[in-house]
Amino acid sequence: MNQNAEPAAGERRYRPEVQGLRALAVVLVVVYHVWLGRVSGGVDIFLLISAFLLTGSFVRKVESGRPLALGRYWLHRFKGLVPAAALVLLAVLAAAAVLLPKSEWTGLFRQAWSSLFYVQNWTLANSSVDYYARDNSAASPLQHFWSLSVQGQVFILWPLAFAAAVFAARRLRVPCRLVLTGIFGAVFVSSLGFSIWQTAVNQGYAYFDTRTRLWEFALGSLLALALPYLRFSTLPRIIMGWVGVAAMLSCGLLLQVQQQFPGYLALWPTLAAALIIVAGNTGSRAGADRFLSAGPLVATGNISYALYLWHWPVLVFWLVTADKENAGLLDGAAVIAVSWALAALTTALLEKPLNGWSWPSRSPWRTAVVVAACLALVAAPLAGWQAQVRGQEQAANRQSIVDNPGALALDPHFEFAGSTEAAVKPSSTGMGGEWARTDGACEEAHQPADPLLERCLRIGTGEGAARTIVVLGDSHAQQWLSALGPVARANNWHVVALLKPGCRYGAESATRSEECNAFNEASRNYVLETVPDAVFTVASVSVPSSPAEYLADGYAAGIAGFAAAGTQVIAMRDNPRFDFDMVKCLAANELSTAACTLPLETLLAPASPLAELDGMPGVHQVDMTDQLCTETECPGIIGNMFVYMDHDHLGRTYLETTAPVLAQRMLLSLGWEGTAVTDTTRELLE
Repeated sequence: MNQNAEPAAGERRYRPEVQGLRALAVVLVVVYHVWLGRVSGGVDIFLLISAFLLTGSFVRKVESGRPLALGRYWLHRFKGLVPAAALVLLAVLAAAAVLLPKSEWTGLFRQAWSSLFYVQNWTLANSSVDYYARDNSAASPLQHFWSLSVQGQVFILWPLAFAAAVFAARRLRVPCRLVLTGIFGAVFVSSLGFSIWQTAVNQGYAYFDTRTRLWEFALGSLLALALPYLRFSTLPRIIMGWVGVAAMLSCGLLLQVQQQFPGYLALWPTLAAALIIVAGNTGSRAGADRFLSAGPLVATGNISYALYLWHWPVLVFWLVTADKENAGLLDGAAVIAVSWALAALTTALLEKPLNGWSWPSRSPWRTAVVVAACLALVAAPLAGWQAQVRGQEQAANRQSIVDNPGALALDPHFEFAGSTEAAVKPSSTGMGGEWARTDGACEEAHQPADPLLERCLRIGTGEGAARTIVVLGDSHAQQWLSALGPVARANNWHVVALLKPGCRYGAESATRSEECNAFNEASRNYVLETVPDAVFTVASVSVPSSPAEYLADGYAAGIAGFAAAGTQVIAMRDNPRFDFDMVKCLAANELSTAACTLPLETLLAPASPLAELDGMPGVHQVDMTDQLCTETECPGIIGNMFVYMDHDHLGRTYLETTAPVLAQRMLLSLGWEGTAVTDTTRELLE
């Protein structure tokens, strides 16, 4: 047995190698983010260390007979976390106001509030599975707050587990350490199992899910509980320490883990960190702890929290300013240097003085005042800015149809009599609300039985409807609900929408995922079983900034049999797409359409691929390109309205103005009687 075994549970000892381990973890995170664009496992190590230190602190309290004082603990903990986080949030908001396009502001507001109140991970989890969320979380300057949110939630949850363990231990008259081992052992097993399953079926959500991360905290807690009983001689400890360091450094290089975390692969970095902690102080010059206890690493560990906070927004804003996708060797080094300097200043000028300030420690309410003041310093300007933006959005939305005619301006008989100073509609900050609106979930009588079609949306009601139309496809079919909605309401039509993001309708194809093929087959069966009056689809696929347009794979086979069953088919031509975000382009060029307009011939094929459907009975081709482009080009603004909300999706506000033309063409094609909704649409838009 080594004489340098861990101290008894009641002892406290500063462990510089743990601080060095924390430093190595943050360096991995920063380097991988700046230069490699991959997952390093460093964040997972942070989570384990947090639980290890937290558990050690509470076990010492319990076994020395001191009260847990949860309220004081929570206030003290967040007094240490919130000030630096608030400073970074304020800096991000200030930089965003200058550097980020207005179309990104709404998403930033939501993430700022989420970061401030430690729920950012749930916001990103929902965004990661929400195809219709405009903000790309991977490019958000606040994305990294997800792990801080998970930690904050555990800092609230874990002390409650200790309180429950103390109560149970007293009632059962067993050692509290034994009860804690049972609690954290159960959390480890259940959370790891859930993490493996959730990562396999929904990795985008699992990555940010607190439940899939609890096992990493539980592992740190179990390590703290077991450490006093883990005694090894010097040589095994030296080997464990270096194996742990080597495993840490090699995790992200050897494993392509970014699409597989936090499942079982996250055991690699966390067990590596556990080996280093178990190795502890070897007392040998050959030990890894000597390397980890070196002055530069310990100093980096001292600023690790602030370095983590600063590095990501500095990187994101540099890439935005330089208009680059990735940092190079030199500018990446500059990003790291700036982040390092900001972290050192934050630690020296904010964290240390605040931690040494005696006034807040004299009573809980004083600590609460400090925490509340830091929150208010962010909340006040954030709320004010958000209110200002909402006011501008509402003002733009109140403008009349003569000021913002949209597609109606393409009609040569329309008199564009609006003010030339009227704002473009909708406000660029409101693009997140530009997806098509429906009346909600399908009525029970029309809800598909197949669970694959549970996301069934409707416009109108089936009872007493003159016609029923089923919309099939992906987001490019869904966007047309904005124009189809006014038509349906004016004609008492019932619309049922069966949609799956990124899944264009068609028969089974090797180019689609198994999930998409299964969804399309279920949609086809629903149509054949219910026999609606018509099916509405987008039949072709356009290519961003290219005329390489084609008929969707398996489309003809997918609609085969509909007409024979009594259902007509509307086959829409896809809209032009761009290889850049149209709203961002226009905002960057002060809404100058010339800077973002492309010739029509470079966006769509000379002849519509829908021609391949000629002669198919019951299939009606509808081409709305002339409502999105002029005869020669496709601008981003028509009739003082944004046409697009991103690089390929049409905005709801603009599409509503195409409803009169869509109504005329559908009624003519289908041979149905009805109203062309010109007057209805104008009333709606006014």
